[in-house]
Amino acid sequence: MLGQVSLYRTAPAVLLLALAGCLSSSPAPTPAPERPALVRSSPRPQPNPTGMEGPIRDMPVATSEELERRYALLEARLVSEGRLRQDTGGLDGIDADRLATNFIRIALHDEYTPVEDGAFIAQESASRLRRWEAPVKVSMSFGESVPPAQREADRAQAADVVHIIADSSGHPVAMTERDGNFTVYVVSESERLALRPELRRTVPGISDAVLESMLDILPSTFCLVVAFSAPEAPQTYVRAVAIIRAEHPPRMRQGCFHEELAQGMGLANDSREARPSIFNDDEEYTQLTDQDRLMLKMLYDPRLHPGMDVAEAAEPVRQIAGELLPPPVASAEPAGEPVQLAGGPPVPQE
Repeated sequence: MLGQVSLYRTAPAVLLLALAGCLSSSPAPTPAPERPALVRSSPRPQPNPTGMEGPIRDMPVATSEELERRYALLEARLVSEGRLRQDTGGLDGIDADRLATNFIRIALHDEYTPVEDGAFIAQESASRLRRWEAPVKVSMSFGESVPPAQREADRAQAADVVHIIADSSGHPVAMTERDGNFTVYVVSESERLALRPELRRTVPGISDAVLESMLDILPSTFCLVVAFSAPEAPQTYVRAVAIIRAEHPPRMRQGCFHEELAQGMGLANDSREARPSIFNDDEEYTQLTDQDRLMLKMLYDPRLHPGMDVAEAAEPVRQIAGELLPPPVASAEPAGEPVQLAGGPPVPQE
């Protein structure tokens, strides 16, 4: 998700926000050849674990303690409903056609559509394929509120996701101690609000609109990722920044790491039709599913390239999906062979 300041203001109740913009070393980014496309922004009204009627209210929350309490209650509620699963879903019911269709929904569509005044509205629209060409180096940055033991657990979690993404996509993705081009911040509410100078250093030339969209968020935004492209190649990512709330309990925290790192690789959209998948509005999974891992592999297949639209990508996508999920092999048993039933004569097979 990316672009103009009005884009971010149109969706105040977002769960995850991913933006793609322009990266420049000048004081302000040079406009890309086309308007940056909204990578991901998912309004997700959640059940209210506190007993109040309706969804969780998006009232401003002043303290990390209150956020921790609310997120812990929400996680308990979702787990009790059978959501936030920690398995990978399997591939039952997923054939090549379904995989291809889901990939096109996730990688070649945006949830938000630009309108005339530069704003974005919550309406899905066809987009273009986006991904990295350079190796991805993921670095971690922690607020002082995150204790050492939690930092080590978060690094291990990120390293696990990075391994899954690298293994699934075949693209070079690795953890690094410093100078990463994909920075993951784990910060509390107050620390996130103080990130402005750090984000300006991390992304030289970041626009005020994009910066404010990363900082002016409500409690229903659990985590976010912003992917940046160069003006001369607006569908090729060159830098990404993810922000994960330090107040999250374990399963919600795991879901943020899995989804935001994968979103930042180019799986941009969200679809209720794509399941089993973490790219969905139902919070069913906390990690990339087997289907998600196949979609990462498809995204970085050399037969696809940044900038392809749906029409250009449709045929190679279906070819790749057919190779990943070939049709089941027909039985080698000769037709018409008699089948011996216990207690009776042979019966010809129909």
